[in-house]
Amino acid sequence: MARVTVEDCLKNVESRFELVTLAAKRAKMLMKGAKPLVETDNRSIVNALREVAGGKVKFVNPKEKKARSSQEE
Repeated sequence: MARVTVEDCLKNVESRFELVTLAAKRAKMLMKGAKPLVETDNRSIVNALREVAGGKVKFVNPKEKKARSSQEE
């Protein structure tokens, strides 16, 4: 796969803030031993960005998640 770009990632998230937050959290998960969803030989942050660009991981707003859980109760 060629270089991963911000524009590739922004097709799957709404803003650059969400992209940074999502990629950082996913990179930390990968560094702690999570199984990569995309096979590459790159560092964890690049793997995380490739997963975002590929639509393998999604950003869930904590406020929306909390609202959904309270509606289900």
